[in-house]
Amino acid sequence: MDILVFGKTGQVATELQRQARVTALGRDEADLSDPTACAAAIAHRRPQVVINAAAYTAVDRAEEEEDLATCINGRSPGAMAEACRDLTIPFLHISTDYVFDGTGTAPWREGDPVAPLGAYGRSKLVGEEAVQTAGGAHAILRTSWVFSAHGANFVKTMLRLAETRDHLTVVGDQIGGPTPAADIAATLIAMARAMTEGQPGGIFHYGGAPAVSWADFARETFAQAGRSVTVTDIPSSDYPTPAKRPLNSRLDGAALHAAFGIAPPDWRAGLAAVLADLGAAQ
Repeated sequence: MDILVFGKTGQVATELQRQARVTALGRDEADLSDPTACAAAIAHRRPQVVINAAAYTAVDRAEEEEDLATCINGRSPGAMAEACRDLTIPFLHISTDYVFDGTGTAPWREGDPVAPLGAYGRSKLVGEEAVQTAGGAHAILRTSWVFSAHGANFVKTMLRLAETRDHLTVVGDQIGGPTPAADIAATLIAMARAMTEGQPGGIFHYGGAPAVSWADFARETFAQAGRSVTVTDIPSSDYPTPAKRPLNSRLDGAALHAAFGIAPPDWRAGLAAVLADLGAAQ
């Protein structure tokens, strides 16, 4: 299967390259701020399937750079989807729980009303709508709280802080599903293979289980890593950020399981694998 991946050094893009033979395009080969160039890259290479694992992910900075975020997360994926439609090949795109407003406690389902709280979520929603409007075979995978041994993420931040701190305050009222990038990559590869064989796409949710707070995620990280760090829960109001975070990031994975047979990953097992990869396991 000839897979073209947008993204090269990000968490999911790195895992895609570790798990399959793919052609991964970095920023020097595909400028995500240039939708026309993105479409041209697909038309030139003519792969069997395209996975967009690249995005503008600076949630707080997006509040000041919404036009750029919307181009990268919105218009470029739309152009990619149109190029895939023209070649009659599947297009897979990663989205986020940030398209929801984070209210309630029930896991979000694919058909629930979207209402982003900030610029990042709005930019990702533009991308979802553009991909659907293109009209080709597509799958949009909404996920949350991605972590891995690569790039910047919560697990690596906690380990870094543990080097000099024995007590941390961590937000305890935001609840979601930490999701290993390795599992996201494996899911995308399985979906891509199925879609090249005629499996219909759509919007699907994929988040780690069980649901947990950031504070409890930190505690499990320190426990598995053997770090003696005490974690105290604080409310989101005690840790203000330019962009408001959703309190409820739970995602219902039933639709993905029904369509592709893929169940939500146990993030605790994924965490153990990441810590081993980092050489930080107990």
